Amino acid sequence: MFNRTMLQAAAALASISLVAGCSLFSDDDVDGAQQIVVGTTSAPSTLDPAAAWDGSWELYRNVFQTLLSFPTGSTSPQPDAAEGCKFTDPTNTAFQCKLREGLTFSNGHPLDAAAVKHSIDRIQKIDVVGGPNGLLGSLRDVEKEDDRTVTFHLTKPDATFPFILATPAMSLVDPAEYPAAKLREDGKVTGSGPYTLQSYQEGQQAELKKNTRYNGFADRKNDGVTIRYFKESEAMVAALKRKEIDATYRGLTAEEVVDLQAKKKANEGLQLVETTGADIRYLVFNPKDPSVSKLPVRQAIAQVVDRGALVAKVYQGTAEPLYSMVPKGIAGHTTGFFDKYGEPDVPKAREILKDAGIDTPVQLTFWFTTDRYGSSTAPEFAELKRQLEESDLFKVTLQSKPWKEFQEGYKTGQYPVFGRGWFPDFPDPDNFIAPFVGKNNVLGTPYESPEITQQLLPLTRQKSDRGAVSKEFQRAQSILVDDVRLLPLWQGKLYVASSEEIAGGERALDPQTVMQMWELHRQTSW
Repeated sequence: MFNRTMLQAAAALASISLVAGCSLFSDDDVDGAQQIVVGTTSAPSTLDPAAAWDGSWELYRNVFQTLLSFPTGSTSPQPDAAEGCKFTDPTNTAFQCKLREGLTFSNGHPLDAAAVKHSIDRIQKIDVVGGPNGLLGSLRDVEKEDDRTVTFHLTKPDATFPFILATPAMSLVDPAEYPAAKLREDGKVTGSGPYTLQSYQEGQQAELKKNTRYNGFADRKNDGVTIRYFKESEAMVAALKRKEIDATYRGLTAEEVVDLQAKKKANEGLQLVETTGADIRYLVFNPKDPSVSKLPVRQAIAQVVDRGALVAKVYQGTAEPLYSMVPKGIAGHTTGFFDKYGEPDVPKAREILKDAGIDTPVQLTFWFTTDRYGSSTAPEFAELKRQLEESDLFKVTLQSKPWKEFQEGYKTGQYPVFGRGWFPDFPDPDNFIAPFVGKNNVLGTPYESPEITQQLLPLTRQKSDRGAVSKEFQRAQSILVDDVRLLPLWQGKLYVASSEEIAGGERALDPQTVMQMWELHRQTSW
Protein backbone atom coordinates (compact mmCIF):
# COMPACT_ATOMS: atom_id res chain seq x y z
CA MET A 1 0.00 0.00 0.00
CA PHE A 2 2.33 3.38 -0.72
CA ASN A 3 7.15 8.49 -0.69
CA ARG A 4 7.42 10.78 -3.21
CA THR A 5 9.59 13.68 -3.53
CA MET A 6 7.83 13.68 -6.70
CA LEU A 7 4.21 12.93 -6.32
CA GLN A 8 3.17 16.53 -6.67
CA ALA A 9 -0.07 15.68 -8.40
CA ALA A 10 -0.90 12.55 -6.46
CA ALA A 11 -0.61 14.34 -3.20
CA ALA A 12 -2.83 17.12 -4.46
CA LEU A 13 -6.29 16.33 -3.23
CA ALA A 14 -9.21 17.51 -5.31
CA SER A 15 -12.52 17.67 -3.56
CA ILE A 16 -16.13 18.01 -4.49
CA SER A 17 -19.02 18.51 -2.12
CA LEU A 18 -22.60 17.57 -2.52
CA VAL A 19 -24.70 20.05 -0.67
CA ALA A 20 -28.17 18.74 -0.11
CA GLY A 21 -29.24 21.00 2.71
CA CYS A 22 -27.77 21.47 6.15
CA SER A 23 -28.87 19.65 9.24
CA LEU A 24 -27.52 19.72 12.74
CA PHE A 25 -26.84 16.53 14.62
CA SER A 26 -26.89 16.06 18.35
CA ASP A 27 -23.52 15.62 20.00
CA ASP A 28 -23.78 12.85 22.53
CA ASP A 29 -20.12 13.01 23.52
CA VAL A 30 -19.42 13.26 27.22
CA ASP A 31 -18.21 16.65 28.45
CA GLY A 32 -18.31 18.03 24.93
CA ALA A 33 -15.65 15.64 23.64
CA GLN A 34 -15.58 15.12 19.90
CA GLN A 35 -15.94 11.43 19.09
CA ILE A 36 -16.21 10.59 15.38
CA VAL A 37 -17.66 7.32 14.07
CA VAL A 38 -16.20 6.08 10.77
CA GLY A 39 -17.39 3.10 8.75
CA THR A 40 -15.19 1.07 6.41
CA THR A 41 -15.17 -2.28 4.64
CA SER A 42 -11.39 -2.54 5.16
CA ALA A 43 -10.94 -4.49 8.41
CA PRO A 44 -7.48 -5.40 9.75
CA SER A 45 -6.26 -8.94 9.11
CA THR A 46 -3.98 -8.75 12.17
CA LEU A 47 -3.08 -6.29 14.92
CA ASP A 48 0.66 -7.02 14.75
CA PRO A 49 2.49 -4.88 12.15
CA ALA A 50 5.09 -7.61 11.61
CA ALA A 51 2.41 -9.72 9.93
CA ALA A 52 0.56 -7.26 7.69
CA TRP A 53 1.12 -6.04 4.16
CA ASP A 54 -2.50 -5.14 3.54
CA GLY A 55 -5.43 -2.95 4.59
CA SER A 56 -4.45 -3.35 8.25
CA TRP A 57 -2.29 -0.30 7.61
CA GLU A 58 -5.43 1.84 7.97
CA LEU A 59 -5.52 1.13 11.68
CA TYR A 60 -1.74 1.14 12.17
CA ARG A 61 -1.32 4.70 10.88
CA ASN A 62 -3.54 5.92 13.69
CA VAL A 63 -2.18 3.92 16.65
CA PHE A 64 1.52 3.51 15.82
CA GLN A 65 4.29 5.86 14.76
CA THR A 66 6.87 5.33 12.05
CA LEU A 67 10.23 7.07 11.83
CA LEU A 68 8.99 8.98 8.80
CA SER A 69 5.46 9.65 7.62
CA PHE A 70 3.32 11.80 5.33
CA PRO A 71 1.69 14.80 6.97
CA THR A 72 -1.27 16.08 4.98
CA GLY A 73 -0.06 17.80 1.84
CA SER A 74 3.47 16.41 1.94
CA THR A 75 4.98 14.97 -1.23
CA SER A 76 7.91 13.18 0.39
CA PRO A 77 8.52 11.43 3.72
CA GLN A 78 8.73 13.80 6.67
CA PRO A 79 9.92 13.18 10.27
CA ASP A 80 7.44 11.50 12.59
CA ALA A 81 9.04 9.61 15.48
CA ALA A 82 12.35 10.74 14.04
CA GLU A 83 13.70 14.23 14.54
CA GLY A 84 15.47 13.82 11.22
CA CYS A 85 16.77 11.17 8.81
CA LYS A 86 19.33 11.19 6.01
CA PHE A 87 21.60 9.05 3.87
CA THR A 88 25.08 9.30 5.34
CA ASP A 89 27.01 8.09 2.30
CA PRO A 90 26.98 9.05 -1.39
CA THR A 91 26.02 5.52 -2.48
CA ASN A 92 22.66 5.47 -0.64
CA THR A 93 23.57 2.36 1.36
CA ALA A 94 23.52 3.84 4.89
CA PHE A 95 20.43 5.64 6.18
CA GLN A 96 20.49 7.21 9.63
CA CYS A 97 17.64 8.49 11.81
CA LYS A 98 17.73 10.41 15.08
CA LEU A 99 14.66 10.10 17.29
CA ARG A 100 12.72 12.91 18.91
CA GLU A 101 13.80 13.43 22.49
CA GLY A 102 11.71 11.89 25.26
CA LEU A 103 9.51 9.64 23.13
CA THR A 104 7.50 6.97 24.95
CA PHE A 105 4.94 4.35 24.07
CA SER A 106 1.42 4.75 25.38
CA ASN A 107 2.31 2.59 28.42
CA GLY A 108 5.19 4.90 29.39
CA HIS A 109 8.00 2.65 28.19
CA PRO A 110 10.75 4.49 26.28
CA LEU A 111 10.68 4.60 22.50
CA ASP A 112 14.41 4.64 21.93
CA ALA A 113 16.89 3.35 19.38
CA ALA A 114 16.72 -0.13 20.90
CA ALA A 115 12.95 -0.18 20.33
CA VAL A 116 13.41 0.89 16.71
CA LYS A 117 15.97 -1.84 16.10
CA HIS A 118 13.70 -4.39 17.80
CA SER A 119 10.70 -3.33 15.67
CA ILE A 120 12.50 -3.75 12.35
CA ASP A 121 14.56 -6.79 13.33
CA ARG A 122 11.47 -8.77 14.32
CA ILE A 123 9.87 -8.16 10.92
CA GLN A 124 12.88 -9.86 9.31
CA LYS A 125 13.16 -12.57 11.94
CA ILE A 126 9.49 -13.59 12.00
CA ASP A 127 9.31 -13.28 8.19
CA VAL A 128 5.57 -13.89 7.80
CA VAL A 129 4.68 -15.29 4.39
CA GLY A 130 3.26 -12.42 2.37
CA GLY A 131 4.19 -10.05 5.20
CA PRO A 132 6.08 -6.74 5.29
CA ASN A 133 9.53 -8.35 5.21
CA GLY A 134 9.00 -8.30 1.46
CA LEU A 135 9.59 -4.54 1.62
CA LEU A 136 12.99 -4.96 3.31
CA GLY A 137 14.85 -6.74 0.53
CA SER A 138 17.66 -4.18 0.54
CA LEU A 139 18.13 -4.06 4.34
CA ARG A 140 21.21 -5.82 5.73
CA ASP A 141 20.96 -4.82 9.38
CA VAL A 142 19.95 -2.11 11.85
CA GLU A 143 22.65 -0.62 14.09
CA LYS A 144 21.98 1.23 17.35
CA GLU A 145 24.46 4.13 17.43
CA ASP A 146 23.25 5.59 20.75
CA ASP A 147 19.98 5.84 22.63
CA ARG A 148 18.43 8.10 20.01
CA THR A 149 20.25 7.18 16.79
CA VAL A 150 19.92 4.19 14.47
CA THR A 151 21.61 3.43 11.16
CA PHE A 152 20.11 1.16 8.52
CA HIS A 153 22.81 -0.58 6.50
CA LEU A 154 21.65 -1.63 3.04
CA THR A 155 23.02 -4.36 0.80
CA LYS A 156 22.72 -2.12 -2.26
CA PRO A 157 21.82 1.47 -3.08
CA ASP A 158 18.14 2.09 -2.43
CA ALA A 159 16.82 5.64 -2.60
CA THR A 160 13.32 4.30 -1.94
CA PHE A 161 14.26 3.16 1.58
CA PRO A 162 12.98 6.37 3.28
CA PHE A 163 9.62 5.74 1.63
CA ILE A 164 9.57 2.18 2.95
CA LEU A 165 10.25 3.44 6.49
CA ALA A 166 7.26 5.77 6.07
CA THR A 167 4.83 2.91 5.43
CA PRO A 168 2.70 1.66 8.34
CA ALA A 169 4.44 -1.71 7.82
CA MET A 170 7.40 -0.23 9.68
CA SER A 171 5.33 0.72 12.74
CA LEU A 172 7.36 1.01 15.95
CA VAL A 173 6.44 -1.36 18.76
CA ASP A 174 7.36 -1.81 22.43
CA PRO A 175 9.97 -4.59 22.93
CA ALA A 176 8.34 -5.45 26.26
CA GLU A 177 5.02 -6.20 24.57
CA TYR A 178 6.04 -7.59 21.18
CA PRO A 179 8.22 -10.76 21.18
CA ALA A 180 11.34 -10.71 19.05
CA ALA A 181 10.71 -14.04 17.33
CA LYS A 182 6.92 -14.44 17.23
CA LEU A 183 3.76 -12.42 16.74
CA ARG A 184 1.87 -10.82 19.59
CA GLU A 185 -1.29 -12.83 20.16
CA ASP A 186 -3.19 -11.18 23.03
CA GLY A 187 -5.36 -9.03 20.75
CA LYS A 188 -3.96 -5.77 22.11
CA VAL A 189 -1.93 -2.89 20.71
CA THR A 190 0.85 -0.85 22.31
CA GLY A 191 2.04 2.01 20.14
CA SER A 192 3.05 5.65 20.28
CA GLY A 193 0.68 7.03 17.66
CA PRO A 194 -1.98 9.73 17.89
CA TYR A 195 -4.49 7.30 19.41
CA THR A 196 -4.56 4.29 21.69
CA LEU A 197 -6.68 1.25 20.92
CA GLN A 198 -9.09 1.12 23.84
CA SER A 199 -11.06 -1.88 22.66
CA TYR A 200 -11.25 -4.09 19.61
CA GLN A 201 -13.82 -6.57 18.32
CA GLU A 202 -12.45 -8.39 15.31
CA GLY A 203 -14.39 -7.62 12.17
CA GLN A 204 -16.78 -5.37 14.07
CA GLN A 205 -15.30 -2.33 15.81
CA ALA A 206 -12.18 -0.52 17.01
CA GLU A 207 -12.37 2.17 19.68
CA LEU A 208 -9.63 4.81 19.51
CA LYS A 209 -8.90 7.46 22.14
CA LYS A 210 -6.36 10.26 22.20
CA ASN A 211 -2.92 9.09 23.26
CA THR A 212 -1.96 11.48 26.06
CA ARG A 213 1.73 10.60 25.61
CA TYR A 214 1.79 11.27 21.87
CA ASN A 215 4.68 13.34 20.49
CA GLY A 216 4.42 13.65 16.71
CA PHE A 217 3.24 15.74 13.79
CA ALA A 218 -0.49 14.94 13.90
CA ASP A 219 -2.76 17.80 14.94
CA ARG A 220 -5.68 15.84 16.38
CA LYS A 221 -8.93 17.65 15.67
CA ASN A 222 -11.11 15.15 17.54
CA ASP A 223 -10.89 13.36 20.88
CA GLY A 224 -11.35 9.87 19.55
CA VAL A 225 -12.66 7.72 16.73
CA THR A 226 -14.86 4.66 16.64
CA ILE A 227 -14.18 2.57 13.53
CA ARG A 228 -16.99 0.24 12.53
CA TYR A 229 -16.17 -2.58 10.14
CA PHE A 230 -18.80 -3.61 7.61
CA LYS A 231 -18.78 -6.72 5.45
CA GLU A 232 -20.94 -5.05 2.80
CA SER A 233 -20.94 -1.45 1.64
CA GLU A 234 -24.73 -1.44 1.39
CA ALA A 235 -25.06 -1.79 5.16
CA MET A 236 -22.38 0.89 5.66
CA VAL A 237 -24.14 3.43 3.46
CA ALA A 238 -27.45 2.66 5.16
CA ALA A 239 -25.81 3.35 8.53
CA LEU A 240 -24.53 6.69 7.22
CA LYS A 241 -27.98 7.70 6.02
CA ARG A 242 -29.46 6.71 9.39
CA LYS A 243 -26.80 8.88 11.07
CA GLU A 244 -25.41 5.89 12.98
CA ILE A 245 -21.96 6.72 11.60
CA ASP A 246 -20.47 10.10 10.69
CA ALA A 247 -18.31 9.13 7.71
CA THR A 248 -17.31 6.24 5.46
CA TYR A 249 -14.00 5.28 3.96
CA ARG A 250 -13.16 2.48 1.50
CA GLY A 251 -15.73 0.18 0.04
CA LEU A 252 -18.23 2.46 -1.71
CA THR A 253 -19.39 0.95 -5.00
CA ALA A 254 -19.73 3.01 -8.16
CA GLU A 255 -23.50 2.82 -7.86
CA GLU A 256 -23.37 4.11 -4.27
CA VAL A 257 -21.11 7.00 -5.25
CA VAL A 258 -23.45 7.99 -8.07
CA ASP A 259 -26.41 7.72 -5.70
CA LEU A 260 -24.71 9.93 -3.12
CA GLN A 261 -23.91 12.48 -5.81
CA ALA A 262 -27.61 12.76 -6.66
CA LYS A 263 -29.61 15.38 -4.82
CA LYS A 264 -32.13 12.98 -3.35
CA LYS A 265 -34.14 13.46 -0.21
CA ALA A 266 -32.44 10.39 1.28
CA ASN A 267 -29.09 12.15 0.86
CA GLU A 268 -29.99 15.35 2.66
CA GLY A 269 -27.30 16.38 5.10
CA LEU A 270 -24.64 14.27 3.37
CA GLN A 271 -21.52 15.25 1.45
CA LEU A 272 -18.98 13.42 -0.69
CA VAL A 273 -15.27 14.22 -0.96
CA GLU A 274 -13.42 12.86 -3.99
CA THR A 275 -9.64 12.44 -4.04
CA THR A 276 -7.16 11.24 -6.60
CA GLY A 277 -6.43 7.56 -6.06
CA ALA A 278 -3.22 5.70 -6.82
CA ASP A 279 -4.79 2.24 -6.79
CA ILE A 280 -4.85 0.44 -10.13
CA ARG A 281 -6.44 -2.63 -11.74
CA TYR A 282 -4.77 -4.73 -14.41
CA LEU A 283 -4.68 -8.10 -16.15
CA VAL A 284 -1.80 -10.55 -15.74
CA PHE A 285 -0.83 -12.96 -18.53
CA ASN A 286 0.90 -16.22 -17.65
CA PRO A 287 3.33 -16.95 -20.53
CA LYS A 288 3.57 -20.61 -19.50
CA ASP A 289 -0.05 -21.14 -20.52
CA PRO A 290 -0.37 -22.03 -24.21
CA SER A 291 -3.39 -19.75 -24.72
CA VAL A 292 -1.42 -16.55 -24.06
CA SER A 293 2.19 -17.70 -24.45
CA LYS A 294 2.41 -16.07 -27.88
CA LEU A 295 3.02 -12.32 -27.88
CA PRO A 296 0.62 -11.62 -30.80
CA VAL A 297 -2.30 -13.00 -28.75
CA ARG A 298 -1.53 -10.61 -25.90
CA GLN A 299 -1.04 -7.75 -28.36
CA ALA A 300 -4.40 -8.48 -29.99
CA ILE A 301 -6.12 -8.42 -26.59
CA ALA A 302 -4.47 -5.07 -25.87
CA GLN A 303 -5.70 -3.81 -29.24
CA VAL A 304 -9.33 -4.77 -28.53
CA VAL A 305 -9.87 -3.83 -24.86
CA ASP A 306 -11.88 -0.61 -24.57
CA ARG A 307 -10.99 0.98 -21.25
CA GLY A 308 -13.27 3.96 -21.81
CA ALA A 309 -16.33 1.75 -22.24
CA LEU A 310 -15.28 -0.37 -19.25
CA VAL A 311 -15.01 2.64 -16.95
CA ALA A 312 -18.21 4.23 -18.24
CA LYS A 313 -20.39 1.12 -18.04
CA VAL A 314 -19.09 -0.51 -14.89
CA TYR A 315 -17.58 2.29 -12.82
CA GLN A 316 -19.75 5.20 -13.96
CA GLY A 317 -16.98 7.77 -13.79
CA THR A 318 -15.60 6.69 -10.42
CA ALA A 319 -12.43 5.48 -12.17
CA GLU A 320 -10.48 6.52 -15.26
CA PRO A 321 -8.73 4.58 -18.05
CA LEU A 322 -5.13 3.61 -17.34
CA TYR A 323 -2.52 3.14 -20.08
CA SER A 324 0.53 2.39 -17.98
CA MET A 325 1.30 0.47 -14.80
CA VAL A 326 2.49 3.78 -13.33
CA PRO A 327 -0.72 5.78 -12.78
CA LYS A 328 -1.40 9.42 -13.44
CA GLY A 329 -0.11 11.59 -10.62
CA ILE A 330 3.05 9.52 -10.07
CA ALA A 331 6.34 10.92 -11.38
CA GLY A 332 7.32 9.38 -14.71
CA HIS A 333 3.76 8.35 -15.69
CA THR A 334 3.32 7.67 -19.41
CA THR A 335 0.44 6.63 -21.66
CA GLY A 336 2.45 3.86 -23.32
CA PHE A 337 -0.39 1.50 -24.20
CA PHE A 338 -2.41 4.29 -25.78
CA ASP A 339 0.63 5.55 -27.66
CA LYS A 340 1.21 2.10 -29.16
CA TYR A 341 -2.33 0.82 -29.68
CA GLY A 342 -4.46 3.96 -29.81
CA GLU A 343 -8.22 3.51 -29.70
CA PRO A 344 -9.63 -0.03 -29.72
CA ASP A 345 -9.35 -1.40 -33.25
CA VAL A 346 -10.67 -4.87 -34.12
CA PRO A 347 -9.30 -4.92 -37.72
CA LYS A 348 -5.81 -4.20 -36.40
CA ALA A 349 -6.16 -6.98 -33.83
CA ARG A 350 -7.34 -9.38 -36.55
CA GLU A 351 -4.31 -8.47 -38.65
CA ILE A 352 -1.95 -9.10 -35.72
CA LEU A 353 -3.33 -12.60 -35.24
CA LYS A 354 -3.45 -13.34 -38.99
CA ASP A 355 0.17 -12.30 -39.53
CA ALA A 356 1.20 -14.62 -36.69
CA GLY A 357 -0.75 -17.52 -38.17
CA ILE A 358 -3.02 -17.82 -35.12
CA ASP A 359 -6.46 -19.35 -35.68
CA THR A 360 -9.49 -17.55 -34.29
CA PRO A 361 -11.40 -17.45 -32.09
CA VAL A 362 -8.64 -17.83 -29.51
CA GLN A 363 -9.90 -19.70 -26.44
CA LEU A 364 -9.19 -17.79 -23.22
CA THR A 365 -9.96 -18.26 -19.53
CA PHE A 366 -10.04 -15.17 -17.32
CA TRP A 367 -9.93 -15.50 -13.52
CA PHE A 368 -10.95 -12.96 -10.89
CA THR A 369 -11.55 -12.87 -7.15
CA THR A 370 -15.06 -12.50 -5.77
CA ASP A 371 -14.38 -10.73 -2.48
CA ARG A 372 -11.29 -8.53 -2.67
CA TYR A 373 -11.92 -5.53 -4.90
CA GLY A 374 -15.63 -4.90 -4.49
CA SER A 375 -18.88 -5.96 -6.08
CA SER A 376 -18.02 -4.31 -9.42
CA THR A 377 -15.33 -6.89 -10.22
CA ALA A 378 -17.75 -9.46 -11.69
CA PRO A 379 -19.46 -6.89 -13.98
CA GLU A 380 -15.99 -5.65 -14.99
CA PHE A 381 -14.95 -9.09 -16.20
CA ALA A 382 -18.30 -9.61 -17.88
CA GLU A 383 -17.66 -6.40 -19.84
CA LEU A 384 -14.15 -7.56 -20.81
CA LYS A 385 -15.62 -10.83 -22.02
CA ARG A 386 -18.27 -8.96 -24.03
CA GLN A 387 -15.68 -6.72 -25.70
CA LEU A 388 -13.35 -9.54 -26.65
CA GLU A 389 -16.06 -11.88 -27.90
CA GLU A 390 -17.80 -9.12 -29.85
CA SER A 391 -14.63 -8.90 -31.95
CA ASP A 392 -15.14 -12.56 -33.01
CA LEU A 393 -11.43 -13.05 -32.34
CA PHE A 394 -11.75 -14.55 -28.85
CA LYS A 395 -13.90 -16.91 -26.85
CA VAL A 396 -13.66 -16.13 -23.13
CA THR A 397 -14.57 -18.32 -20.17
CA LEU A 398 -14.85 -16.55 -16.81
CA GLN A 399 -13.83 -18.24 -13.57
CA SER A 400 -13.72 -16.87 -10.03
CA LYS A 401 -12.81 -17.80 -6.47
CA PRO A 402 -12.77 -16.12 -3.04
CA TRP A 403 -9.54 -14.24 -2.33
CA LYS A 404 -7.84 -16.89 -0.20
CA GLU A 405 -8.32 -19.61 -2.81
CA PHE A 406 -7.67 -17.17 -5.65
CA GLN A 407 -4.29 -16.30 -4.14
CA GLU A 408 -3.29 -19.94 -3.94
CA GLY A 409 -4.18 -20.35 -7.59
CA TYR A 410 -2.26 -17.46 -9.10
CA LYS A 411 0.77 -17.98 -6.87
CA THR A 412 1.11 -21.52 -8.19
CA GLY A 413 0.67 -20.48 -11.83
CA GLN A 414 -2.74 -22.09 -12.33
CA TYR A 415 -4.40 -19.20 -14.19
CA PRO A 416 -3.66 -18.22 -17.81
CA VAL A 417 -5.10 -14.71 -17.38
CA PHE A 418 -6.19 -13.14 -14.10
CA GLY A 419 -7.17 -9.78 -12.68
CA ARG A 420 -5.32 -8.06 -9.89
CA GLY A 421 -5.37 -4.74 -8.11
CA TRP A 422 -2.52 -2.80 -6.59
CA PHE A 423 -2.68 -0.38 -3.70
CA PRO A 424 0.78 1.20 -3.57
CA ASP A 425 3.05 0.68 -0.59
CA PHE A 426 4.50 4.08 -1.37
CA PRO A 427 3.74 6.40 -4.29
CA ASP A 428 7.04 6.22 -6.13
CA PRO A 429 7.18 4.82 -9.70
CA ASP A 430 9.48 2.10 -8.37
CA ASN A 431 6.54 0.63 -6.43
CA PHE A 432 4.48 0.28 -9.61
CA ILE A 433 7.18 -1.61 -11.53
CA ALA A 434 9.58 -3.47 -9.23
CA PRO A 435 6.96 -5.69 -7.51
CA PHE A 436 5.80 -7.15 -10.84
CA VAL A 437 9.11 -8.10 -12.44
CA GLY A 438 11.79 -10.63 -11.61
CA LYS A 439 11.73 -14.32 -10.81
CA ASN A 440 10.01 -13.95 -7.43
CA ASN A 441 7.49 -11.20 -8.03
CA VAL A 442 4.20 -10.65 -6.20
CA LEU A 443 2.17 -12.23 -9.00
CA GLY A 444 3.55 -15.76 -8.87
CA THR A 445 4.34 -15.61 -12.60
CA PRO A 446 8.09 -15.04 -13.10
CA TYR A 447 8.74 -12.08 -15.39
CA GLU A 448 12.39 -12.00 -16.38
CA SER A 449 13.29 -8.57 -17.75
CA PRO A 450 17.06 -8.11 -17.24
CA GLU A 451 17.05 -4.52 -18.51
CA ILE A 452 14.51 -3.52 -15.86
CA THR A 453 15.78 -5.61 -12.94
CA GLN A 454 19.53 -5.43 -13.56
CA GLN A 455 19.95 -2.02 -15.14
CA LEU A 456 17.07 0.44 -14.79
CA LEU A 457 15.86 -0.21 -11.22
CA PRO A 458 19.36 -0.39 -9.68
CA LEU A 459 20.23 2.86 -11.45
CA THR A 460 17.14 4.70 -10.19
CA ARG A 461 17.78 3.54 -6.63
CA GLN A 462 21.13 5.28 -6.58
CA LYS A 463 19.50 8.69 -6.85
CA SER A 464 17.66 10.35 -3.99
CA ASP A 465 16.30 12.99 -6.37
CA ARG A 466 13.43 10.92 -7.70
CA GLY A 467 12.58 13.51 -10.30
CA ALA A 468 15.96 12.89 -11.91
CA VAL A 469 15.15 9.31 -12.89
CA SER A 470 12.03 9.85 -14.99
CA LYS A 471 13.75 8.71 -18.20
CA GLU A 472 14.67 5.38 -16.66
CA PHE A 473 11.13 4.77 -15.46
CA GLN A 474 9.72 5.80 -18.83
CA ARG A 475 12.01 3.24 -20.48
CA ALA A 476 10.84 0.57 -18.03
CA GLN A 477 7.22 1.34 -18.90
CA SER A 478 8.06 1.07 -22.58
CA ILE A 479 9.40 -2.44 -22.00
CA LEU A 480 6.19 -3.39 -20.18
CA VAL A 481 4.19 -2.16 -23.18
CA ASP A 482 6.32 -4.17 -25.62
CA ASP A 483 6.03 -7.38 -23.59
CA VAL A 484 2.30 -7.12 -22.75
CA ARG A 485 2.77 -9.34 -19.72
CA LEU A 486 0.63 -6.88 -17.76
CA LEU A 487 -2.30 -4.94 -19.17
CA PRO A 488 -3.32 -1.88 -17.13
CA LEU A 489 -7.07 -1.22 -17.16
CA TRP A 490 -8.07 1.62 -14.85
CA GLN A 491 -7.04 3.91 -12.04
CA GLY A 492 -9.40 4.49 -9.14
CA LYS A 493 -10.70 7.48 -7.28
CA LEU A 494 -11.26 7.53 -3.54
CA TYR A 495 -14.31 8.86 -1.78
CA VAL A 496 -15.08 9.92 1.76
CA ALA A 497 -18.81 10.20 2.37
CA SER A 498 -19.89 11.97 5.53
CA SER A 499 -22.54 14.06 7.18
CA GLU A 500 -22.28 17.75 6.38
CA GLU A 501 -21.28 18.59 9.92
CA ILE A 502 -18.05 16.57 9.55
CA ALA A 503 -15.09 18.53 8.23
CA GLY A 504 -11.58 17.44 7.27
CA GLY A 505 -12.48 14.71 4.78
CA GLU A 506 -10.39 16.33 2.06
CA ARG A 507 -7.34 16.29 4.36
CA ALA A 508 -7.84 12.86 5.87
CA LEU A 509 -6.10 10.85 3.14
CA ASP A 510 -2.31 10.83 3.12
CA PRO A 511 -0.33 10.29 -0.12
CA GLN A 512 -0.56 6.54 0.53
CA THR A 513 -4.37 6.93 0.63
CA VAL A 514 -4.36 5.77 4.25
CA MET A 515 -6.96 7.45 6.44
CA GLN A 516 -5.57 9.93 8.94
CA MET A 517 -8.45 9.88 11.38
CA TRP A 518 -7.16 12.86 13.34
CA GLU A 519 -8.16 15.26 10.53
CA LEU A 520 -11.88 14.55 10.93
CA HIS A 521 -13.86 16.79 13.23
CA ARG A 522 -17.35 18.05 13.91
CA GLN A 523 -17.90 21.61 12.74
CA THR A 524 -18.83 23.89 15.60
CA SER A 525 -21.37 26.00 13.74
CA TRP A 526 -23.23 26.55 10.49
